[in-house]
Amino acid sequence: MSEKKKFKVTYSTLASPDPLLHQYYDAAVIEAKAGFGKTFPMLIGGEKRFAEKTFAKTSPIDTDMVMGYFQYGSEQDAHDAIAAARAAFPGWRDTPWQERVAIMRKAADLISDRLFHMAAVMSIEIGKNRLEALGDVEETADLIRYNCDALEKNEGYIRPLLSESERHHNRSVLKPYGVWVVISPFNFPAALAGGPSGAALVAGNAVVLKPATDTPYTAWLLAECFRDAGVPDGVFNYITGSGRVVGQTLLDDPEVDGVTFTGSYDVGMHILRQFAQGKYPRPVIAEMGGKNPVIISKNADLDKAAMGVMRSAFGLQGQKCSAASRVYVHQEVKDPFMEKLLGLTEQINVGDPTDKANWMGPVANKGAYEDYQRYVADLREHGRIIYGGETLPGNGYYVAPTIVDDLPLDHPLWKEEMFLPIVTIAPFEKLEDAMTWANDVDYGLTAGFFSEDDEEIQWWLDNIEAGVLYVNRASGATTGAWPGYQSFGGWKGSGSTGKAAGSFYYLPQYMHEQSQTIVD
Repeated sequence: MSEKKKFKVTYSTLASPDPLLHQYYDAAVIEAKAGFGKTFPMLIGGEKRFAEKTFAKTSPIDTDMVMGYFQYGSEQDAHDAIAAARAAFPGWRDTPWQERVAIMRKAADLISDRLFHMAAVMSIEIGKNRLEALGDVEETADLIRYNCDALEKNEGYIRPLLSESERHHNRSVLKPYGVWVVISPFNFPAALAGGPSGAALVAGNAVVLKPATDTPYTAWLLAECFRDAGVPDGVFNYITGSGRVVGQTLLDDPEVDGVTFTGSYDVGMHILRQFAQGKYPRPVIAEMGGKNPVIISKNADLDKAAMGVMRSAFGLQGQKCSAASRVYVHQEVKDPFMEKLLGLTEQINVGDPTDKANWMGPVANKGAYEDYQRYVADLREHGRIIYGGETLPGNGYYVAPTIVDDLPLDHPLWKEEMFLPIVTIAPFEKLEDAMTWANDVDYGLTAGFFSEDDEEIQWWLDNIEAGVLYVNRASGATTGAWPGYQSFGGWKGSGSTGKAAGSFYYLPQYMHEQSQTIVD
């Protein structure tokens, strides 16, 4: 049998005309479904671990579809995972960094090789359409490769320092911390599990991954890639269960040296405060969501603006921390912009995302489905719903993309992250007013601007308070960062470190510095 053609799908991929991509994906969906219903273990110290209880993972596409049964880990399981990581850490730390890189590059290649199977499972597990799911899996591989590149380019982060004389030999060495916990979210179940885990591993840490309870299956496939690539037993551990039991136990254990968390502002701040009360400072890399604005100037290309807003507001059902959830458009061009946005939104097909015809799938779970209904009722009472605002038929959590106008600017939903396919629109007269409104939130993750005026663009870049900025980006007004092309990290309540993933300063966060002086 001939080798499959390789595909590279990113979040800027608007469509794929190659029928082979769709054939591969459709075949992978059939194969994935044929394997559903199994019981999956945890992975602790290289051994499969089964708990007293399991939970059924059902699909939001069809709530009668049981994908598999996963372990409801206990506090003891969490402690055992940390102990296994602690025991394995010295050997991994002492492995030459070149060998760690080689193993992690193999893991990245395995992820790329298993692209279609992992994407098919992800689509069914969380409701991503095929291009979004393929992009998520490939981003995972590229994040790992990018961090391998960083370690190589910096020669293991061993750098000479100034010396007092020829007899003095001074250098700076970055060394891993030890045991690193990664708590990953449901919305990017591969990239935001594998990216941080890969960074921690290539830096020399041992890792315990705790995925979101909505997405244990994708994380298990990722764990298999690390295992099959040759990551030693105990260096990478995979544990499932509730945040209240397993997640909190991991955070409470003093043997944990660092944490990467992606999720809500409230939980992220809880972790930061808890770690600050420990015996000594420990690093917390927290990415905590966004309330991302788009400003559309009267000098904008409205076709670009409408496409960019639509893709960023409704991609993955608005369940991205980078989603465009509020738009400020100049009053002179508001009506034609709204007409274009409405026209694009009306073309969105909502349904089973494994079907090529459907661009939007279901929201993640029953809680999100109920939140949508609650928010829509509020928005209908206080604003004007231009499009959507309703749940849709089917045995899954399907809702309509929703556009809201005439919502008073003092309404709380201009500042609250809804994490749903809902976008609010407001007119402005002066760009300065739009900038004030855009910055007047606790978050600062992503932001978009549309204008063909160079002076306006530079003014916007100089004044917007966010970590990831896009100008005139039709493929995503506020979404679509890719490793090495856009760094991804937030300001204010969106991020804890001021350093962004997929860029120059991310990997060193998983290491601490040691100065070494040797005198002849």
